[in-house]
Order: sequence, then C-alpha cells, then structure tokens
Amino acid sequence: MVRIGRMDPSGLDNVPLFARLSKKDRERVSRSADEVDISEGTLLVREGDFAYEFFAIQDGTATVEHDGQPVATLGPGDYFGEIALLETERRTASVRAASPMQLIVMTGPDLRNVLYDSPELAAEIRQTIRERLGKNTDA
Repeated sequence: MVRIGRMDPSGLDNVPLFARLSKKDRERVSRSADEVDISEGTLLVREGDFAYEFFAIQDGTATVEHDGQPVATLGPGDYFGEIALLETERRTASVRAASPMQLIVMTGPDLRNVLYDSPELAAEIRQTIRERLGKNTDA
C-alpha cells in the first residue's frame, strides 16, 4: 500500500456509505481516514487473519474469495472489513485488488468512533454485516 495521506472530505462524496452524511459528519470521518493507492494484484486482507482496518473503495475493483473460491467482485462505493472489525475479529474472506485501486482506509478504533457518532451509518453497516453473514433479520 502506498499512503496518500489524510482524507479530503470531498472524497467521501462519491462513496454512498458516506455521501448522505452531513458536511460536518463527513469532515469528522475524513479526519479518521487515509486515502491509499493500491496496485493490481495486492492482497488487501487474508481470510483468517486478525482485522485492523476497514476499507471503502473510491476507484478500482477487488475480488473477494472465501475458502479459495471467488464469491464477489467489489467496485467503487463498496466497502469491506467491517465484519471482522465489528463481529468476528478475524477476516471471513480474502480480498485482492483486481485493478489499480484508490481506497479510503480507517483503523478499527477510528471506525468504531465514527459509528458511535453516527447511528445511521452504524445501522447501515450492521445491516450489511447481517446480509453478508446470511443473517437477514432485523434483530
């Protein structure tokens, strides 16, 4: 990974997860995030590893694999890493850059702080976790 630096709040406008936040909330998120450039082929997370970061895709695509089998392709606006940071501690899948990528990256503590301050964002991410884990309930 190549660090670009701290996030410009306007960079969050193109990520649906953050775009609907107020300007003040986007500024708060940007203070907790870095932008990084990734080259094609980079393994971003490995299934079974402990989790330290959350990723939102600004540009590029990634392939998600579970048990060595491709299960999804992620692109601009998608995010990953939330399950291990908020539920399981370990990565439930591997994710590899399928093209050059630009990512928004937050550490686990920073993500938890942002979610604490933004209940709507927390609810959306919790719903995504339920869907990805096959727990499609409102509980």
